[in-house]
Amino acid sequence: MFWHHALLALLASGKALAIGQETCLSFEPSSSAFSIVSKGKAAQIFVSNDEWPGVQLAASNFVSDIHSVTGVAPSISNATANSTSLHTASFPIIVGTLGKSSLIDQVVNNSKLDVSSIQGQWEAFMTRVVDNPLPGVKKAYVIIGADKRGSIFALYDHSEQAGVSPWYWWADVPATPHTNIFVAPSGCSHGSPTVKYRGFFLNDEQPALQNWAMEKFTNGTGAALTGSPFNHFFYTKLFELTLRIKGNYLWPAQWSSAFNVDDPMNQFLADFYGVVMGTSHEEPMMRSIPVEWGLFGQGPWDYETNSAFIYNFWVEGVQRAKPYESLYTVGMRGNGDLPLGPTTNIALLEKIVSDQRQIFTDEFPGVNITTIPQVWTLYEEVEGYYDEGMRVPDDITLMWTDDTWGNMRRYPVLSERNRTGGAGVYYHYDLVGPPRDYKWIQSTQISKVFEQMSLAVDREATRVWIVNVGDLKPLEMSTEFFVNYGWNATRWNLNNLDTFVSSWAQREFGLDAQDGKEVAAIVANMTTFLARRKPELLNSTTFSLTNYREAENVAAAWSATNQSAARIYNKLTTAQKVAFFQLVYHPVQAGYTLTNMWIAAGQNNMRAFQARLSANNLADQVEALFETDYDLEHEYHSLLNGKWDHMMDQTHTFYSYWQEPTQNMMPPVQKVSSRKPNIFGAMRITPEGTLAAWPGDNEYQCSNGYNCPPPAITLDAFVPFGSRYIDVGMGGSVPFTFTATPNVSWAKVSTSHGSLSASNPEQRVFLSVDWSKVTGAEVAEIWFNATATGISSFQLPVYLTANHTTVPSTFKGFVEGDGTVSIEAAHATRNTTVGEVTWTEIPNYGRTLSGVTPWPRLGNNEANYTAGTGPSLEYDFYNFNTIGQAGNVSVEVYVSPSWNANGADRPLGLGVQVDSQTPQVTYFFPTPPPGADPPQWNGNDGYVANNILTFSGNFTAWPGAHTLKLWMIEPAVVVQKLVINTGGVLPSYLGPPESVIIS
Repeated sequence: MFWHHALLALLASGKALAIGQETCLSFEPSSSAFSIVSKGKAAQIFVSNDEWPGVQLAASNFVSDIHSVTGVAPSISNATANSTSLHTASFPIIVGTLGKSSLIDQVVNNSKLDVSSIQGQWEAFMTRVVDNPLPGVKKAYVIIGADKRGSIFALYDHSEQAGVSPWYWWADVPATPHTNIFVAPSGCSHGSPTVKYRGFFLNDEQPALQNWAMEKFTNGTGAALTGSPFNHFFYTKLFELTLRIKGNYLWPAQWSSAFNVDDPMNQFLADFYGVVMGTSHEEPMMRSIPVEWGLFGQGPWDYETNSAFIYNFWVEGVQRAKPYESLYTVGMRGNGDLPLGPTTNIALLEKIVSDQRQIFTDEFPGVNITTIPQVWTLYEEVEGYYDEGMRVPDDITLMWTDDTWGNMRRYPVLSERNRTGGAGVYYHYDLVGPPRDYKWIQSTQISKVFEQMSLAVDREATRVWIVNVGDLKPLEMSTEFFVNYGWNATRWNLNNLDTFVSSWAQREFGLDAQDGKEVAAIVANMTTFLARRKPELLNSTTFSLTNYREAENVAAAWSATNQSAARIYNKLTTAQKVAFFQLVYHPVQAGYTLTNMWIAAGQNNMRAFQARLSANNLADQVEALFETDYDLEHEYHSLLNGKWDHMMDQTHTFYSYWQEPTQNMMPPVQKVSSRKPNIFGAMRITPEGTLAAWPGDNEYQCSNGYNCPPPAITLDAFVPFGSRYIDVGMGGSVPFTFTATPNVSWAKVSTSHGSLSASNPEQRVFLSVDWSKVTGAEVAEIWFNATATGISSFQLPVYLTANHTTVPSTFKGFVEGDGTVSIEAAHATRNTTVGEVTWTEIPNYGRTLSGVTPWPRLGNNEANYTAGTGPSLEYDFYNFNTIGQAGNVSVEVYVSPSWNANGADRPLGLGVQVDSQTPQVTYFFPTPPPGADPPQWNGNDGYVANNILTFSGNFTAWPGAHTLKLWMIEPAVVVQKLVINTGGVLPSYLGPPESVIIS
């Protein structure tokens, strides 16, 4: 048993941890508490022998869990109401399913226990301390499930509260030790879950999951027919995890695998454990496509020409699955995740579904086939079939999908919400496809998942949820959030999302509340940085190397997050470090390393172009970071003597198109000669904000590209950074000393001199202004003088214009700096509510800070507003300039790339207004062809690659104070940022940093 003093504070709190569920366990006695374990003794556990096998298995696992927490193993045995062992037990625990367990039914009948709250409910449970539950039994703790999984979830919920993470095997989370475990007399309970079927999809299994499973679960050969390693030894680990995180549904691995063919025990054991099996959107009638068709099919996968054989192929799939609890995919797609054909034949597609229904009728005699769970997944072109008029019977669930990048294409509209089959969601955390695969590390924000899936809850798409998790690892936390939210959507809202992560951190790593909050901040930062552009899409110029210090600030933010993660990591025990490395530290370090590598490569190429010797150090840094990237992969694979070998095999650098490269490649770097003097002297001067360097000619100094004047920069009083910098560097082999001397007292330099050599080839000099000494716009000369042995001294002036802009003392709001007013959308001056609808912040969402969205989304009776009548956000701003000084500004609005998911007749829109001018209304998401993406969605610079959509409008705003207004039109729009261009906005990935706010 593993114990550690770092857990003492947690132990002393006596508080059980369970995510998304009320707790009833504690670790300190009270006068009324029931003892599960106390003073080295455990209550005996009894299960009826006519109970579901999956419940008996979960009860056995519960015993193991209690032992791993306390070091004491409760005894467990089958019993009837008359069993001697039950009568002689001191305060036993009785577990079972209502209507299945004869023991539980006798307890209910004998004690008159009120079970009406769970009777007939899907997966509900209740627990109670019951007096005189059976003749001769004085008191017992009774755990009752309304059905098989209700009992299973009750047991695993108690395990989690006791201190066993659902990820104890899959992420090696150590149990939290406790000496005693008690339960409140009132027990725990849970009604039917929000989403009936909740689970995940293993997909894109090469190169990581499949190679790992081959090593760990086979002799290296895999299944006889498929070569797949995904046998029942693998899947039983997965079934248990699914149930422990309150899931009940699984789409199995499909590429080079076939669930029922790989191992005939797979389907049987899924049902034994209590997991409902399905198949993916392209695999109808419980048959694996393309693998099973490749093995057993005859002729083309074309129902128009080969219907007889395909029909029988489906019959065999239903016959194989019908003894077990299954959710059948209906419809048909092309072989290999492709459209069915070049044209849409709705009549044929509807015949396919009709024939599939006939199979159900024939294979389930006497059963109303509307009670057989069926789903039609409207994925890609299939949604187009629906849009063009294809319909399926009302009892078939319509599963709506995202765009494979986490943005839902559609939700049920009002007219679709009365279908008896209801609606569901297919969502993605992992993708192989355009514009770029993303499979490596976690790059999904749970705030985004909440925003999209809470819309699914609001719009009643709650019958089936499935999320594509690729290899599962390293998407553990986000996978649990998806399933947990479907288990009980009422538990989570915009105000407590952070507590999911902080509670998760406390549960997984034994942290106190404060450190749990720090981990929540680490995870929020990490996923923000990785979601703003997937790691696989990064390149050396993603973040601006010259404007707004963007690349440097991105690197600095990563560094701070990595340091915070290191602090937590270093205080953990050895066992906790293994889990923390997998779940938090590795993705932070990996993202930090990769991003720094790309930024350093960009800086290297830029500095080499500028003939700065420091480019060489950056080239070395790129190479070192490239090696560190592999070191982290190797460290992951070496954990616990190689338990997770291959799980980080995924390549993630230097993609040439959407598909993964076969090997990681280092970004190209350049070096400057360290032995040759620079022909224009020893010193290189590079001002902030330019690709140019002086002296000598280059194309970025001025439009001529030669005979250009000395560098000049401008600083106004409201630039967010409050300074400009000059990089002084070596241009070759000659070391030198330098001085920086302003010609006026108001110009300040951070250092007035320096000495540069091969070991220190670069120094940054910050320029700032004593604004009390400047009126209007004044110009200073800062003379940079270089002195080197054996060569003539060299001088170069840099001209600094200080523009002392001022605002009236009565003004409150955002102030222009650098020719722009940049605003985070959450920082509104005023937020006006209409009826019950108000703009609300989604924390830790999007690319920079957060998002704002109208809430509740079903407010105003789901009706929209006209611009100027609905809820509004107002932002007071003050500008000094206009574009071309002609009185106009442009307003660019950064919105999430959300689709028109409430139907084509309800496109997302937003009204933008400056002062009393007429609001400009924009419906920003283009209408795509049926079942396809708009052109702007795709590409390396499209909506999803950039994880943002922007639109702009022009307004009159002469210098002075103004108000920018955003008007709600449609719900579900999410605004992240606003940029008012007064003539100086520069290119960047994230947009200008937020402007100075006077409050």
